Amino acid sequence: MKRYFQEFIFYNRGQRLAILVLSLLLLAVGGTDLCVSHYQAQRSMAEDSLPAARNESEALHRFLAGITTQKPSYQTFQTQHSLLAKRFPFNPNTADSAQFHQLGLPDWMIRNILNYRAKGGRFRQAEDFKKIYGLKEELFASLLPYIKIPADTTPAPIKKKQDEPQLLTAVRDSPQYAGIEKYSPGTVIELNRADTTELKKIPGIGSGIARRIVAYRKQLGGYYDLNQLKEINLQANLLSGWFQIDTTQIIRIPVNQASVARLQRHPYINFYQAKAIVDYRKKKGCLHSLKPLALLEEFTRKDFERIRHYVDFSEPGP
Repeated sequence: MKRYFQEFIFYNRGQRLAILVLSLLLLAVGGTDLCVSHYQAQRSMAEDSLPAARNESEALHRFLAGITTQKPSYQTFQTQHSLLAKRFPFNPNTADSAQFHQLGLPDWMIRNILNYRAKGGRFRQAEDFKKIYGLKEELFASLLPYIKIPADTTPAPIKKKQDEPQLLTAVRDSPQYAGIEKYSPGTVIELNRADTTELKKIPGIGSGIARRIVAYRKQLGGYYDLNQLKEINLQANLLSGWFQIDTTQIIRIPVNQASVARLQRHPYINFYQAKAIVDYRKKKGCLHSLKPLALLEEFTRKDFERIRHYVDFSEPGP
C-alpha cells in the first residue's frame, strides 16, 4: 500500500486528476445502479400492497355507512315506517299494541300509551292524543281523521242514571221535588260550600244531580267558574241565578311537592303533563309559575288557563 501511495505521489498533476475523475465516475455509476435497484424494489412492493390498501379503504367506507344506517333519526324512522303504515278508525282508549303498530307508532311510544292507560289515564277527545310525548305533527295530522272516541267511553266523574230527573228548563216548575222544600227565586248559595241537601233545594236539582256536582267539585278541588258544570253535562245557564262562587275555597295542588300520581288525579292534568312537571322540578328546581312549562309540547294555552286556578307554588319546607 505504501508503494502504491508513493507511486501516486510521483504521478504528475494531470495523471492524478485523471485518476480522481475516473474514481468518481465509478462511484457515481455504482451509486446510480444501487438507487435504481432500490426504487424498483420499492415500486414493486407498493404495487403489491395497492390492492390491500384499496380493500381496507372500501372496508372503512362500508363500516361508516353501516353506522349511519344502524342509527337512523326518529324522523327518518317515521318517514320510512309511515310508508308501510295503515289507516283505519281506532279508539286510543281501547286499541291494542298490534293496532298501534299498524298505524305507524314506534314500540317505545306504544309502551308509553299502554302504561298511561294502565294507570287510569284516558283520552277524552281526539286532540288529547296529540299530547303523547314524541308524536310528530305530521303523524298526528294523518291519524286525526281516524281517531274515534265514542261518548260512552269518555270517563265521567259520576255516571248519570237513566231515572235521574233532568234539570228543569224554567224555575216556574213545581216548587216541591220528592218532598223537599225548594228555595224561592232570588235565593243565592255558595257553590263551593253547599252540600247535597242544600243543592237539592234548588228547583230542578234532585239527588243524582246534587251528588254529581259535589263529586266533581271534590275531584277539581273546587269550582272557579259556573261554566265548569257543563263538563258534567249540566245546563250552567239555567243555574246562574242560584249560585255564587268563592274561589278562596279552592283546594290547590302543591306542584313543588306532588307526585305524578297525585297530579294526574286532577281532571285537568293528564299523565304526560304530570310527568313533565315532575321532570322539570328534578332538572331545574321548584316552579314559581307556569311560564317555564309554556315551551313544552304537553301543554296548550287552554290547559294553562284551567290549571292555574288549582296550583300552589309554595316551596317544600326544610
